[in-house]
Amino acid sequence: MNEQRVKKVVIAGGGTAGWCAAAALSKLIGPLLDITLVESEDIGTVGVGESTIPTVRTFHRFLGIDEREVMRATNATFKLGISFENWAREQDQYFHAFGTIGRSPWMADFHHIWLQARVDGYGGDLGDYCLELQAAKAGRFQTSEKATINYAYHLDAGLYGQFLRKLSEANGVKRVEGKIARVEQDAESGFLTGLVMVSGATIEGDLFIDCTGFRGLLIEQTLKTGWDDWSHWLPTDRALAVQTNSVGTIMPYTRAIAHDAGWRWRIPLQSRVGNGLVYCSQYLSEEDARTRLLGALDAPALFDPRLIPYSTGRRKTSWNKNCVALGLSSGFIEPLESTSIHLFQIGVTRLVQMFPFSGITEALTDRYNQAARAELERVRDFVILHYKATERDDSAFWRDRRNMSVPDTLAARIELFREKAYAYQAPDDLFRVDSWVQVLLGQRIEPRGWHGVGKLMPREDAIRGLEGLKGSIAKAVAAMPPHDHFLAQYCPMEDAVPA
Repeated sequence: MNEQRVKKVVIAGGGTAGWCAAAALSKLIGPLLDITLVESEDIGTVGVGESTIPTVRTFHRFLGIDEREVMRATNATFKLGISFENWAREQDQYFHAFGTIGRSPWMADFHHIWLQARVDGYGGDLGDYCLELQAAKAGRFQTSEKATINYAYHLDAGLYGQFLRKLSEANGVKRVEGKIARVEQDAESGFLTGLVMVSGATIEGDLFIDCTGFRGLLIEQTLKTGWDDWSHWLPTDRALAVQTNSVGTIMPYTRAIAHDAGWRWRIPLQSRVGNGLVYCSQYLSEEDARTRLLGALDAPALFDPRLIPYSTGRRKTSWNKNCVALGLSSGFIEPLESTSIHLFQIGVTRLVQMFPFSGITEALTDRYNQAARAELERVRDFVILHYKATERDDSAFWRDRRNMSVPDTLAARIELFREKAYAYQAPDDLFRVDSWVQVLLGQRIEPRGWHGVGKLMPREDAIRGLEGLKGSIAKAVAAMPPHDHFLAQYCPMEDAVPA
């Protein structure tokens, strides 16, 4: 490897991933680096992701970003979870909420208590014991410095990139406009040495970050890193995206609505709604997908739906020689569960923690790649679960998903939950126990057995405890204002927000 001191960092590509990388590096270790970002206004960004998960708030805290400021600048709303509709069966609906469910004793998670209560004839719905879920269903929201509610954002990805660009440039990041003509490498080591621009200029660097999207200009086209294909588990390969004006109440959750060849999303912002249809081209034509999406909108489309082809999988390594791939250049699972922004934010956070100031070594890159691979594979398993655990028999797409084999890691999780209602969060897991439980139960995987902790408390005490918990949540939700009222008071969008 190359143990030469690393100071010059070159980020190839802008968009949300590129400017997230620039913002994090410049804010957290910027005084030690010389950072340049290269992008072309002629090259568009995918811009599908308008939905985040709660880890985005941790990223913002690291960078000292004020919540109200970023929400005003990005037309943002709050997100308490995802409503899944028609997944296990047509007409089914369940929530994956971001909050904690109930109160768990040390020996077992709360859902074991609830499962016993359900068998004994009381307990109600598991979602009755989750503040975030009940607030989402009621369309209410409130937060403050002392609030414990767990949430994320819906935001305009293009405006988010612009917001992060301002932060980055204020922290000394240099932006170079133009297209990359070729990438130069050291003849002996194969390390990247510079980006030659169409203009003829060369941008030299010690460490290169590839944010060039699916094409992977540095990590794949230059370094030939290789690709692990996951399309046999996650076969959707197209998304159509379109925007509409906002109509009606702004609800604090994403909708993921399954159809016979995939699913569609509805993501509410303050002034508009992001809509999209995800599908597999083997089961649905582009023309039919377009017709289906436009027919499902609750307001006129603001432009023609934009087609975004994609592949599910990952680069064989995220860090190859002196190139680190972030965002779509490193891999893609699909929009379900809104993990894309998290994955490149955690990727650059990991890079900050492991930054090769004194040189790039094999031990360092191996560790980075192991962590990146493990987390992405766990996210992959969580998303596959939504497709595998289905009872739908109305189309070839769903029959094939139901009958497909899955990774051994996921098969073991499903069987463990089916046998003993046991769910867990491994060290490499992004999603917590409560997330796994909500999706497993929501997809109609019913446990055959569970922990006996629910039998330890006398029935009257158990009923009283559950009713008290349910009542306190209902009272807290009733005290919250409607979500759109809170937005208008807390973070009204800036005047000039493009459609």
